[in-house]
Amino acid sequence: MGSISVMATIRQRSAGSWEIIIRRKGLLPKPHYASSETREEAEIYAAGIERLLDQGIVPAELIHTEEIRAQSVDEWAREYLHIVSISESDTILLNALLPVMSGWRTSALTIDWAQAWVTSMKRKDKLSPSSIRHKVGAVARLFDWCCRNNSLSSNPLRLLPGRYASYTPSDGEAKLDIERDRRLLPGEYERILWIIDGGVPGGQQRGIVQDNAQWRLMFVLAVESAMRLREMYTLSIDQVDLNKRTIFLDKTKNGDKRQVPLSSVAVSALSAWLASGEFVFNFWDGDPSSLRRTTLKLSRKWATIARLAGCDGLHFHDLRHEAVCRLYEKTNLSDLQIAKISGHKDLRMLSRYANLRGSDLAELMW
Repeated sequence: MGSISVMATIRQRSAGSWEIIIRRKGLLPKPHYASSETREEAEIYAAGIERLLDQGIVPAELIHTEEIRAQSVDEWAREYLHIVSISESDTILLNALLPVMSGWRTSALTIDWAQAWVTSMKRKDKLSPSSIRHKVGAVARLFDWCCRNNSLSSNPLRLLPGRYASYTPSDGEAKLDIERDRRLLPGEYERILWIIDGGVPGGQQRGIVQDNAQWRLMFVLAVESAMRLREMYTLSIDQVDLNKRTIFLDKTKNGDKRQVPLSSVAVSALSAWLASGEFVFNFWDGDPSSLRRTTLKLSRKWATIARLAGCDGLHFHDLRHEAVCRLYEKTNLSDLQIAKISGHKDLRMLSRYANLRGSDLAELMW
């Protein structure tokens, strides 16, 4: 996958053919793509085009290439996967979507196309809303990159309405997201803290040596507050008010701002850790472009912690479920009040917690 000049890139596709990408600012409005059966033919073709461009001559085939052949989105995706560092989950999703994207013409990327794709995933593929959101998100980030490189004027996937992945009656039988109900089992809380603090499982290397104080706070805060991973590692010092025992979140997943009340356990943990600086944790450098990378890194570290603690199948997001369960078990807060704490926009999402208060309901009867 080398290149014969700073402008032309030649690489082999998975199918065996060779792809040529030629860029020239000031002459070509967008990269020119071509293909050949052998590398030698690709090099000869690219060298000929480059010689003409060096003289300021744009070959007719480059001028009219969009009229002759509409480029397919999988060509963008292959270049994106080749030169951009993206999350492992996006890499898997985009590679799986390459055959589908080969049928998407770049000239047809409109909001109508975006809505038709989402509808197809509901009515034909029968995907759950979360699966639809994950696929749309991965492709939307690809299109964001294309917009930044002037290959695409606007991103149609960013124009989709809210709740676009939810099923309507016309979509047929609704596919629901599978809700995880994994909670901390007896002894798991203590084993996780033991690993974070440097515990050594039999015959294995030390669990968490570096950043153990931060990880202890992150774990305790997750269980006590129901905050999401990203909401915590992006916390700035000025968002925390220990006197009022609250954290103000202005960077939530659903876009809403909210205040999170802190338990005495959370206040104690924060009081022992907070120091001078901009952020509560130093896992993140403040660059928005590194958010996905930071989340992936922390998720992998958590997987190691859970494995060493013997907590099979415990995802970090399960701690949010554990925290909401504890709010139902330990307080008399209403569903609406708990939703304001946890950030759930749909109260129906909290209905699965109703059984945790069965005895309380009985006490209200005459």
